Amino acid sequence: MELFGKFHETIFLKSDSNLEKNINELKEIRNTLHDTSKIDKDIKLLEIGLQGEKEIEFELKNANIGMYVLHDINIEFEDLKAQIDYVIVTKAYTYLVECKNMIGNITINENGEFKRAYNYNGEKIVEGIYSPYRQALRHKEVLKKIWLSKHNKISAYLWEKSFDSNYKPLVVLTNSKGLLNMRYAPKEIKNATIRSDVLIEYIKKDIAKYDKNSCFSKKSMESWAQSILNRNVSNNNLDLTKYKNDDINKNLLTEKLKEYRRNKAKDKNIPAYYIFTDNEMEQIIKLHPKNYDELAKSNILNQTKLKFHGAEIIKVINNN
Repeated sequence: MELFGKFHETIFLKSDSNLEKNINELKEIRNTLHDTSKIDKDIKLLEIGLQGEKEIEFELKNANIGMYVLHDINIEFEDLKAQIDYVIVTKAYTYLVECKNMIGNITINENGEFKRAYNYNGEKIVEGIYSPYRQALRHKEVLKKIWLSKHNKISAYLWEKSFDSNYKPLVVLTNSKGLLNMRYAPKEIKNATIRSDVLIEYIKKDIAKYDKNSCFSKKSMESWAQSILNRNVSNNNLDLTKYKNDDINKNLLTEKLKEYRRNKAKDKNIPAYYIFTDNEMEQIIKLHPKNYDELAKSNILNQTKLKFHGAEIIKVINNN
């Protein structure tokens, strides 16, 4: 135990991630697009996510606990996949961390559903996000499947409870400026959702409650961390084609709406802006209404324009 007690370092067996690569790829393709609103938003969200992961990295490097850390691990086993932001192996527990930058305010309701509210380009956005706690639980399920595949039934029966207690899903939220409302969240989610600035304190308290006689050796910690790293596979799920396709479709729709406006104005012998202005056209394209009612509720067009041209505009959009 004396030798083990001297181990206080944080050793990163893997410190790189796909986020920086993805951001650079998006910035490169951005220069080829006419409409950059969607890709700009995605770049911003990725940059915020990267900033959050850097915050966690800083906390871990200065933990002075003694741990092995893996960053951005992708594991595949049978039909299961897991992308784990951080695996933290300590002498007591292994934490499977799902990192989320708060981007405004986050609320977790009684059903364990996560919602976030933030402003983007002056627009307030409220959206549900896939539960990072469920993601962290899935990471554990994949590792457990791998663990079970290496043990016979008797051994698995004897040690399964130990596995379940030693591997902890953990949601770490960054950006202290955002508000976190967990008042009605289920207890298991409350206990596994923390801010990055209390991450080390959380781990230290966990270790302090652990049976010292059952602590893992430095060698065991390194071995387990290395075994997880050995299963890491190269994975880049970024789909760049969708941005090109969206841009092409928007350009086509713009041309078709302009053609409709030009022909309609000529036929009625009225100015083109009587049909719709360029600004109104851009709003319609952004909304991409599926039917007349959706266009009407948007209030993009006044009642006269809507009455005489609304149905035909929807027809142009649906035929694009």
